[in-house]
Amino acid sequence: MFVFSWIVGVLFGAVLLAALARRVGAPYPAFLALGGAGLAFVPGVPNLGLDPELALALFLAPVLMDAGYAISLRDMVRNWRPIAGLAVGAVLVTTAAVAGVTKWLVPDMPLSAAIVLGAVVAPPDAVAALSVLAHVPLPHRLATILRGESLLNDAGSLLIYRLGVAAAMTGHFSVTEVAPAFLIGVVGSLIAGPLAALAYLRVLRRFADAPSTIVFQFVVTFGLWIAAEAIELSGVLTVVSFAITVARRAPGQTAPRQRVISNAVWQTVIFVLNVLAFVLIGNQIGPILARLTEAQAMSYAVVAGAVVATVIAVRIAWVLPASGIRRMRFGEPREGEPRADLGVGAGFAVSWAGMRGLVTIAAALALPEGGPDGGGFPYRDLIVLTAFCVVIGTLVIQGLSLRPLLLRLGLEDADPVGREVGRARAEAYGAAVETLEGDTSEAADALRREFHAALAQAEAHEEGLAPEGLPTDAPRRRAVHAARDRIQSLRRSGHIGDDAYFVLEEELDWAELNATPRAEA
Repeated sequence: MFVFSWIVGVLFGAVLLAALARRVGAPYPAFLALGGAGLAFVPGVPNLGLDPELALALFLAPVLMDAGYAISLRDMVRNWRPIAGLAVGAVLVTTAAVAGVTKWLVPDMPLSAAIVLGAVVAPPDAVAALSVLAHVPLPHRLATILRGESLLNDAGSLLIYRLGVAAAMTGHFSVTEVAPAFLIGVVGSLIAGPLAALAYLRVLRRFADAPSTIVFQFVVTFGLWIAAEAIELSGVLTVVSFAITVARRAPGQTAPRQRVISNAVWQTVIFVLNVLAFVLIGNQIGPILARLTEAQAMSYAVVAGAVVATVIAVRIAWVLPASGIRRMRFGEPREGEPRADLGVGAGFAVSWAGMRGLVTIAAALALPEGGPDGGGFPYRDLIVLTAFCVVIGTLVIQGLSLRPLLLRLGLEDADPVGREVGRARAEAYGAAVETLEGDTSEAADALRREFHAALAQAEAHEEGLAPEGLPTDAPRRRAVHAARDRIQSLRRSGHIGDDAYFVLEEELDWAELNATPRAEA
């Protein structure tokens, strides 16, 4: 009962921290990280152990599935150069720099273990960056680059991570032995993911209720990762390619009600996973600190501080010169083409949006345990402690300052997504009007007038953009609010019971959602 009560208290505290983060416009993982650090010093905290082999599947599979479903494949392809530069180049350079700094500070540390530490702290976290970007207007292209980077950099960092772990545990590594298996794994993953998606969509049609659909989604997410790892494919690439394929094909066969409920459940799960990760890492930090002598604690603190400074400095050094080189090389784009360069201001924004988070925590927790240095993996305590310091350091230093920086830079674009939405909305309204032709009923005539009014506004717009909502949305919301007040009055007076009230409440909820633009939802 104590553990259950403690978990309830932790979740309540996490909700309060997330609300505070939203209030100040900061990434909520930054506040969760501080809360996790605080748990390390709270006496009597229950020890919630986690099988290291479970860590990557539990934390990464849902996050990658969610991010892969939301990414725009078209925009990723258009911006493949900067995305590849960050997802591959920045990961390799950061891993090498961290390994070099760590090996210099801790000469006795095996090079393979130092490389593992570099791979653990190399990939930035999408959740942290996007939680800030949600509160700040940012050019669509920069947001696409950050999303694409966070989606693909895990594959490279985890590959280096796995090779380093294998080398450290076995003392043997050969590029000629690994390279063929690596190439087969990459190609196999990019084939297996889409094929699994097509099979999944055929089965998905058989589920009509939201609970079964959502449970099936999570079963497939975890099952796909486990199966990919079992046959030595890349779990990251398999899940990401699966998610992108499903995102392109699923909307036409998923009921709106299921989609709305599913989106809410997935957002909640990602939040809970972040809470769990920081709780688990906080659980491990306490015993690690207790095992350290004063001299060891000082030495570990120096290493952690040096690694935090390294990951921040390397990203800036990688992005800023690259953005300037692209500008000189590609010049101004032709009409309708995306810019090939970032520009110094935008480059600095991208370089500063390198907060580490859930991926780093999961990789650190996945290191084998059970040995003289706190784990079967050499210098596991140092790696776990340093990884947590990197997460806290980047989330606090960069995360809390990113929003003021972006506002000061004043980066803007022509809102390409908004323009595409406006034009597509006009096309959609036109298709809706066409399908009502020939229907002379009063209901069809009323609906036709709604769409005609919106199309008239689109025709009057210089770019043909339809308004965000139908002209009847505002009066519809007033009518729904009046109807809601009435059924609440009927319930209070006893004229209707709770069962009838809940049926009517759901009907009015959907009516109000239909009349509410996305910005107000």
